Amino acid sequence: MTADTVKANIDLTKVKPYGDTMNDGMTELTFTLPVPYGPEADEAAKQLCRKMGFDEPGVAFSKDLGQGFTFFVVYGKCGYTIDFTSIKVAKADVEIMSREGCQDYIAENIKRPVVIVGATTGTDAHTVGIDAIMNMKGFHGHFGLERYKGIEAINLGSQVPNETLVAKAIALNADAVIVSQIVTQKDVHVGNLTNLAELIEAEGIRDKIVLCCGGPRISYDLAQELGFDAGFGAHTYAEDVASFILTEMVKRKLV
Repeated sequence: MTADTVKANIDLTKVKPYGDTMNDGMTELTFTLPVPYGPEADEAAKQLCRKMGFDEPGVAFSKDLGQGFTFFVVYGKCGYTIDFTSIKVAKADVEIMSREGCQDYIAENIKRPVVIVGATTGTDAHTVGIDAIMNMKGFHGHFGLERYKGIEAINLGSQVPNETLVAKAIALNADAVIVSQIVTQKDVHVGNLTNLAELIEAEGIRDKIVLCCGGPRISYDLAQELGFDAGFGAHTYAEDVASFILTEMVKRKLV
């Protein structure tokens, strides 16, 4: 059976996990339980998976983590399906341009350098997110904004106070501010992003800039709820962010 034949036979209104054969429901789960390693621990993991709705659970691997904790890799069959055709996800409604496309867009529509200031703010010391978007080398073969002709990208790094980021944006007359939040325990990112949006509003520059945030637990809905123009989650690259910022600038006549 060819790949095209298999694809043609897939019912997107009844999608379930795929392992060895189509619709077998095979699923892999990994988790840790606060129980001592041993046969009882494996049985506890299987019982838990049954309660989660998985049939025929089997512990493929377990490891003693010490101090009464055990890690598991469990396989089981999921009997549930979802209607993929009914799924609607809020996201930035913009055509993603390549780096060259963004550069041409700036030359044709903005006709001046675009200033973008970025940072990881608050107590968050992780730079992997902001570096992937801002730094010249970028990430995974996608060059960062520093390599874009027509964009002046200023990366302030990590653990930047919101007040410092806002002051820098004002000093540079920034067109856009982007913030990366990796640390999300106890929803600390929500409070930090809310504070940033409030500071920018208080400075009277909210209608003059494009405000974006990103991170593993950032969604478009959450970003807008917190006062941002857009949010970018996992699998986001510089061209995604640049395409939104540039088209938003033109749309709002910030050129």
